[in-house]
Amino acid sequence: MDGLGTIIENSRVFYFDWELDLLHWFQSIHNAVLDCIVPKITMLGNAGWFWLVVTLILIIIPSKRKWGIQAFIATIITVIICNLILKPSIMRCRPCWLEPEVQMLVKVPHDYSFPSGHSNMSFTVATAIFTQNKKFGIPALILAALIAISRLYVFVHWPTDVLVGTLIGICGGIASYYIINYLYKKFGKEVDTI
Repeated sequence: MDGLGTIIENSRVFYFDWELDLLHWFQSIHNAVLDCIVPKITMLGNAGWFWLVVTLILIIIPSKRKWGIQAFIATIITVIICNLILKPSIMRCRPCWLEPEVQMLVKVPHDYSFPSGHSNMSFTVATAIFTQNKKFGIPALILAALIAISRLYVFVHWPTDVLVGTLIGICGGIASYYIINYLYKKFGKEVDTI
């Protein structure tokens, strides 16, 4: 049995009826335009690359370095919680594994479903930015929401995966705000040189 087959066999199947109903509703609104746009939106969250680039750019820009360091701290916290603790512990089956007949617009993921890493990473960095600056934070949160919703449209996550990933991301972004303010208060601008 291949790697994905083993993961699927070991996964746990649990969901609320409304979750499957909502995913089927998303399947019912598929059209050529959305089928072209939504996979591109969801791709921004793949391995968190887009948000990691944003974080790196913020760290490089001296006037935005505090934002970048905060986003980096938030990312470490939430990735540990979501990807290293919850996903391998809960081992939730993805909807696309349960209904393989659904036409996929993206590659079938090879890791467990709960919580959504795309939603988590997106809201982690977007919330970190929002706590520092609303003008940049609001567009970041809107993009994060689009990425999170895209995971339902492409049938790779349950709604509760997305909700919990989003909540952990928001909490991580807020917690990092207090952490970074404490570090700057205690060590001042020396934090910028870390």
